Amino acid sequence: MTDTNPKLHALADGLLEAGCIKFGEFTLKSGLASPIYIDLRRIITHPKLLADIAQAYLPLLSTLHFSRIAGLPYAAIPIATAISLAGNYPMIYPRKEAKSYGTKAEIEGEYHAGETVVVIDDLATTGGSKFEAIEKLTDAGLVVKDVVVLIDRQSGAKESLAGAGYSLHAVLTITQMLGYYESTGKVEKSKIGEAREFLERSNI
Repeated sequence: MTDTNPKLHALADGLLEAGCIKFGEFTLKSGLASPIYIDLRRIITHPKLLADIAQAYLPLLSTLHFSRIAGLPYAAIPIATAISLAGNYPMIYPRKEAKSYGTKAEIEGEYHAGETVVVIDDLATTGGSKFEAIEKLTDAGLVVKDVVVLIDRQSGAKESLAGAGYSLHAVLTITQMLGYYESTGKVEKSKIGEAREFLERSNI
């Protein structure tokens, strides 16, 4: 995030104001106590923010070659839907569990084997959940080369995906966001420092 990109600044502000980025004391899924919490599921309650987020993905997507976008359940499906509408991209999504009736589909939406799809997610941490989804897509004959997320927590996902031959692209990184919040005084410096120390220490 550079000083010359007011749209990303506004996005970072919107995420903070909507409570998608929180500073305080939180217990993570891993059981660790964290001074920062990212909850992007709240985005769906803020239509303007959701629309702005979709627009922010478009410059990254315009540099890639693909036939469809694939939103990951559940948090990224609203984001992928908004991107589909904003960029006129056909969308599909891999189910968390296959249907036990009807078509018994593992992937919802129309697609054809051999097509290239871009995976859309909200957050990248270690990359584990991305591999599960990519496996479902490739098992269906689709080609995956790129994963695009809103925020990269810079906790190993980029390197992990690269090691398997995939490229991770992020609208924002946690480093950029913390730097912006600190430089503008949006968040107390002590809280920024605690968040940085935790992210470096835990690497999650």
